[in-house]
Order: sequence, then structure tokens, then C-alpha cells
Amino acid sequence: MSGLVTVGESLALVYSPRAGGFDTTADATVSFGGAESNVAIAAARLGAEATWIGRVGDDAFGRRIIRGIRGEGVTVEASVDPVAPTALMIKDRPSLGRTRVVYYRAGNAGSRIAREDVPHEHLAGAQIFHFTGIALALSAASAETVLAAARAAKEAGAAVSFDINHRSKLWSAEEAAPAYREAIALADIVFAGDDEAAIAVDAGAPAELAQRIADLGPREVVIKLGERGAYALADGRAHEQPPFRVEVADTVGAGDAFVGGYLAERLAGLGLEDRMRTAAAAGACACRGDGDWEMMPTRRGIAELVAGGDPVAR
Repeated sequence: MSGLVTVGESLALVYSPRAGGFDTTADATVSFGGAESNVAIAAARLGAEATWIGRVGDDAFGRRIIRGIRGEGVTVEASVDPVAPTALMIKDRPSLGRTRVVYYRAGNAGSRIAREDVPHEHLAGAQIFHFTGIALALSAASAETVLAAARAAKEAGAAVSFDINHRSKLWSAEEAAPAYREAIALADIVFAGDDEAAIAVDAGAPAELAQRIADLGPREVVIKLGERGAYALADGRAHEQPPFRVEVADTVGAGDAFVGGYLAERLAGLGLEDRMRTAAAAGACACRGDGDWEMMPTRRGIAELVAGGDPVAR
């Protein structure tokens, strides 16, 4: 078995650590990001066997993405598109406390992923297959590819994990809702922010949202509540997880760290309370620095946070 397998787009990332935005500042850092690869990196740092499958351009950014993800101990299966470039994400800070994200991804390599880009042997050997709503939104080809991969992995015995991860710049809530419900019905594990869950099943309290999602088929539902913690419903059992206190530098990537922490502990055979505690700590760790994946947690970092962190708003 090959542990966690993810399929999705990874993008080049250019961001500024300084306030002022690219309107005025010239300082920039080059990196990469992507929800599915972020989850794979988080899980790998916590000891899980993880694989990321995607498509990049035949360019410097694509090579950087492959090398960077592989360098984190993740198995990489990346097709190289000879025509379309690697997608790009620009992130800056127009003012203190405000982050602005702009994407250049339409028609780029990641959105052109196809079924033949996903090796069957990885799906056949997966214990957990994970994808997100971003892959559903990028293009019809991307949606078809990840849904087919999820079905194949499930038929082979894997648990299917789905994170709604709504991106309003890619599609509207009205466009997304039926696609999210289709993915939820296919999944065994679902993650969503409370605002994201409301897109699929209408607004409500965390417990109501989790139950409505569970009624569509998943056995495990986790509602991510940010600074308010998280709520889980697994096989009819509820668990409320308080957050951990950290000094927040950037919240981008925190949700992916949360998912990676939860799935790593699930692969390790731990129970719901342990999964949720690690997930909350992992999300908090990711808030302590810039970048999409650089602050993904380690076992030591989580142990230190759990031992010394009070379960209050982060």
C-alpha cells in the first residue's frame, strides 16, 4: 500500500514578505504552492508515505515544483506539458494584516491534466486518495480526471478524502454547489470550512453542517472553523477541537496543514481525538510563517505546540 495519494495542480508562487504590495515594493520571493501538494508535504513531514500527481509546464517553475515537492519526501508523478506553462500565483500585502492573491492559471499546464497522467498503480495501492474542489473548478478535463481517479482508488479499496477548498475566483457558489455534492457523495472523508459547507448543504451551525454532509454518504466529516477550532462527526460520534495559540504571520496553507495532519494520523491508525488534535496543531504551525508549504509541521513542532499551547483562539 502507498499511503496517501493526491492529484491536483501545483503553481509557481511569487510573494512579498513586506507590506505595501507589488504596487510599490520590489522585494519578492519565488516558491510554489497548491492544495494537494501542500497536504502531501504536511503528511510526509509527519511520517506518512505520500504521493503527489500533477502536470507542470516545461519551464523553470515546473522543474522547481517537481524538485521542491520531491525534496520533502513526497513521491512525485508529474507529467510535463510541452505547450502550456506552469500556472502562477502572486501573493502580496497591500497593508498590514491584509493578503491579496491573484492567479494566472486558466489554460495552463495543471488545468490540462488528463486520465493518462494518473498512473493506475498508485491508485491501486493507495490507502487514502485525496483531492479538492480546486481540481473540480480548474477545467472540465481536471474535474473528469480527479473524479475518475477517486472512483478507481475507491474501487481498489482506498478511502476517498475530499476538501471543498472553495475558490470564488474560479467559480461561483451556484456553479460549484452541484459539483461539491457529487464529490461529497463519492467521498468517505470530507473537510470544509463552515462557509464552504454552506455552499453544498446550506448554512447552519457546525453540527448541522456536518450532519447534512454525512447524510450524503461520507463516514467522516470535519468542519474547519479557523480561530474557533474545528468540529468532527465520524461514524456518528462528534468531537469539538479547540484551536492552539500561535502568533499568526500568514494563514495561507493552514487548512492544508490541518488536512495533512488529520490524514497522517488516520494512516497511523489513531483515533478521532488524536487526529483532530494533531490537525489543529498542524494548522496552527502553518500560520507561523510565510509561504504555502514551508511552515508545514513536523512531529517535533507539533509536540512542542501541544505541550505548551493553550487551546484558545489562534
